[in-house]
Amino acid sequence: MGVRAFPGFGSGLRTPANAAMAAVTVFALCSGVWLLRDAAGAQAPPQPSAAQARAGPADRAGERPAVPALPPSPPDRIRVPAIGVDAPLTGLGLTKTGSLDVPPAADENLAGWYESGTTPGERGTAIVAGHVDNADGPAVFYDLGALAKGSTIEVDRRDGGVAVFSVDAVEVYAAKNFPDEKVYGAARRPELRVITCGGGWSRGTGYQGNVVVFAHLTGSR
Repeated sequence: MGVRAFPGFGSGLRTPANAAMAAVTVFALCSGVWLLRDAAGAQAPPQPSAAQARAGPADRAGERPAVPALPPSPPDRIRVPAIGVDAPLTGLGLTKTGSLDVPPAADENLAGWYESGTTPGERGTAIVAGHVDNADGPAVFYDLGALAKGSTIEVDRRDGGVAVFSVDAVEVYAAKNFPDEKVYGAARRPELRVITCGGGWSRGTGYQGNVVVFAHLTGSR
């Protein structure tokens, strides 16, 4: 199916709900059932190259807003033109174990956002997650690992506006070394993380990590 329940949140600046969540992995959600069932005819999703990683350590304290932050407003849709993504967003909460829930896997063109955290375009770190595949084949973020720096991500907001983000980096992390603070940590400017499963796949372990897109707000309309 593709997305694992992400480890400890520390994102955003809005509510205690964005404080650390339990570091829990739901293996079944990252098993890659399509690849497992049809390994002969299926291809693993693309993974980001080293060229798409950050050039150096991110100085989050020194990052200044490129444009003014937007007021809070729930997001309804995400578009990533470079990889053909145009998908509705559903709200995601936490599981009983304190990890992030995931969108229903049956709808391959559906992503989710952490609705107790920062809304996309607002100051802080907003989180969007989606499956890389499901039992029938590729899902909404199958090509996320192919995204390049400078690509545009657009988020339709319920207030009628569109938040426009520019991709700063696309990185992949092994599940056992997932950098919670780097991914979910509080930000001074409006930032977005888009996350799916990745890091290679094997029949024994499923997907071995996560692909993470780092982006910041560069405009709105």
